[in-house]
Amino acid sequence: MKQHLTQSIKSFVFCNSKAFSKKTWFLSHDLNVPSQNYRRVINKNPRLLVSSVRDQLKPTLFYLQRLGFEDLEALAYQDSILLVSSVENTLLPKLDYLQSIGFTKDDVIGMVLRCPSLFTFSIENNYKPKFGYYMEEMGGSLEELKEFPQYFTFSLEKRIKPRHKEIVKANASGIRIPLGLMLKSTEDEFRELIVRCKSSAG
Repeated sequence: MKQHLTQSIKSFVFCNSKAFSKKTWFLSHDLNVPSQNYRRVINKNPRLLVSSVRDQLKPTLFYLQRLGFEDLEALAYQDSILLVSSVENTLLPKLDYLQSIGFTKDDVIGMVLRCPSLFTFSIENNYKPKFGYYMEEMGGSLEELKEFPQYFTFSLEKRIKPRHKEIVKANASGIRIPLGLMLKSTEDEFRELIVRCKSSAG
């Protein structure tokens, strides 16, 4: 796979030297990526090679910076998927949805700055089922979700539901477990948490 990707990049450079120079200029002057790291950034997100600097990369970077994304290194090396995403069709709909469920615009901006991957999730397949479970089954609050937007990064079936059900079963006294603690803890830490819940219930 890596060999195929490398060959594709070489072919692109050979056949599209002018287009490639625009990409490297963008990486260097807009994202502050040194030339020795071009390959690393492109390997992370090959779509950068086929995205228009003028029509896609620059406008999206400008939009993200207006929202408050200031860490260019993170955008280049970790969250470059955002740069090749459509503002109108991908980014804005996520912001609109989060506002539609009760968050303010400032809340939403703070959430995506804390957890940029929120921009990459499906509204129908991720947001709606997870938010529904959080509010209806877990009795959650918008305030806690605002503080821990990473909730949406965890699997509903493999992490959220099983852990929530175990806590409910063990926690007869009704002690509220912070959302982050419930989901971020390792298996051993979670087992210890369950033991403490049972002790409190007893």
